[in-house]
Amino acid sequence: MKTYNLPEKISTLIFDIDGTLYTSAEFVHEQVDVQVRHWADLNGMTHKEARKKISDFRKKYAAEHGGKKISLGNVFLNFGVDIDTSIKWRIELLKPESFLKPDEKLKKALEDASGKFKLIAVTNNPVEAARKTLAVLGLEKVIPQIIGLDTCRKSKPAKEILNLALERTDSKASECISIGDRYDIDLALPLEMGMGGVLVSGAEEVTEFLKTIS
Repeated sequence: MKTYNLPEKISTLIFDIDGTLYTSAEFVHEQVDVQVRHWADLNGMTHKEARKKISDFRKKYAAEHGGKKISLGNVFLNFGVDIDTSIKWRIELLKPESFLKPDEKLKKALEDASGKFKLIAVTNNPVEAARKTLAVLGLEKVIPQIIGLDTCRKSKPAKEILNLALERTDSKASECISIGDRYDIDLALPLEMGMGGVLVSGAEEVTEFLKTIS
């Protein structure tokens, strides 16, 4: 876990979901790979060929943008897959129930935090898919507000998404903390906007951080 510019006064916690509110390398990988396999099947490519195309594009993007990462949704945009199609694929293809289970420790930590702070999830998955994931984890009632790919039809990082999170929680950026597992996707822009940030490797580190502020 690594923290950045944590505010003295905290009003709101903005959570990424995947790779953040659960620890499952298998599901993190499958979320990407199931879409890549589907794209391959629709376009007459082998799965290996499709994976290489995506990987090569990401490497090229990183080389041209100072090492920054790019979300899968934005990668697909460059291959002609629009956001509405990405939304449809994710709702149909993602199966969190096959990989995840309830996390009682994280649930308790989030419940304690919800008594002091506003909680909202911001994800590059559609809201419906995100709700399924939170439900499997037992967190759907603790984090009822979700901004997803289909909310603004943009992938993180995008200011429209974060501005909406501030609007929905009636919060100032300077009193928010963004919590996620990918610096370039989840933290870089929030930090630029004046928020604090916490980089985690999964649910255990989220639980550990929440205990320090609740």
